[in-house]
Amino acid sequence: MKEITVEELLTLKDPVIIDIRSPIEFADGAIPGAINIPLFTDEERQVIGTIYKHEGQAAAKWQAMEFVSPKIPVLLNTIKSYQTDGELVIHCWRGGMRSKAVVTFLEFAGIYAWRLVGGYKAYRHHILEQIPTMIPEKTVVLHGMTGVGKTEVLKILKKKGYPVLDLEEMAGHRGSIFGTIGLGEGHNQKTFDSLLFKGLNEIYGSNYFLVEAESKRIGKAVQPEKLMDVKFKGLNFYIHSPLEHRVKLLVSEYVLPYIQEPWYDEKISLGIEKVLKRVKDTEIRKRLIETLQEKNYRDMILILLEHYYDPRYDHARQDYLGEFVDIYAENPIDAAEQIAIKLKELSIPPFLETNSRV
Repeated sequence: MKEITVEELLTLKDPVIIDIRSPIEFADGAIPGAINIPLFTDEERQVIGTIYKHEGQAAAKWQAMEFVSPKIPVLLNTIKSYQTDGELVIHCWRGGMRSKAVVTFLEFAGIYAWRLVGGYKAYRHHILEQIPTMIPEKTVVLHGMTGVGKTEVLKILKKKGYPVLDLEEMAGHRGSIFGTIGLGEGHNQKTFDSLLFKGLNEIYGSNYFLVEAESKRIGKAVQPEKLMDVKFKGLNFYIHSPLEHRVKLLVSEYVLPYIQEPWYDEKISLGIEKVLKRVKDTEIRKRLIETLQEKNYRDMILILLEHYYDPRYDHARQDYLGEFVDIYAENPIDAAEQIAIKLKELSIPPFLETNSRV
């Protein structure tokens, strides 16, 4: 049986990674790019676990065999359908019986695959150990009130070849009460860590990176201490944009794409409930409730910016020790261009990916 370690897996070019854990295990955290072809359903896995607990290993193995046997042809055909020129790698939670069984079935069928030693557990241990060592020592941090388009600026600069870590994308959350609008429920810590490791690997070789000024927690995910320390000592760009432009950008990002969705009004209502618990001004509370009832989301955003988000923003800025450079721009394209010019003046060039690290 061919076996491969996590370190070796991460050196492969375009491997086909098949995760045979149950859907609930896969949803809890997975190797980026892995394909879930579960050996057992969530219910079957639970049954096997109960039998193991009450009747022992032999009885649990027998039940597992009864579950798997009818599925083998479909399972092998499904895995075969994903075969490419890349190496085929099979893994489960700890690299135990499930992955050994599937690799054996594949070999009988003339399909040769690697079994990941230690499974997903070994992968997670590896990335948590490596992430602190991979963070560049210098950073460029983007600041600015809600709605100036910091994330969009990062995306533009990334296209220009600058080394960027988009932490909001990794967290599946925009970092505010309404941060999951259109993004599902956000990523958990395991998914965030995997995407952070992938992102750091992509910028390996650069001595700096660009990032947005986020609080330590973004949705369900928490940034590593080392990453926060580096950000606090970085070079800071503070983007200023007219209020009407910020409102327009937020309407285009949070309202227009989703307003027809059946879940939208309720999601906004839940967000406003959270805001109202923190707003003491009676008149502001009244106006917010009115905009909610009228579904006047443009005016709601304007009130939220002026009376909720903006007053809270400058407090967070105090943690950042490095120099601040002000950028006055009407839109993210203009802001990105000004930042690129300033970085060039400071002899901070774009970074073109030349290698990666495992």
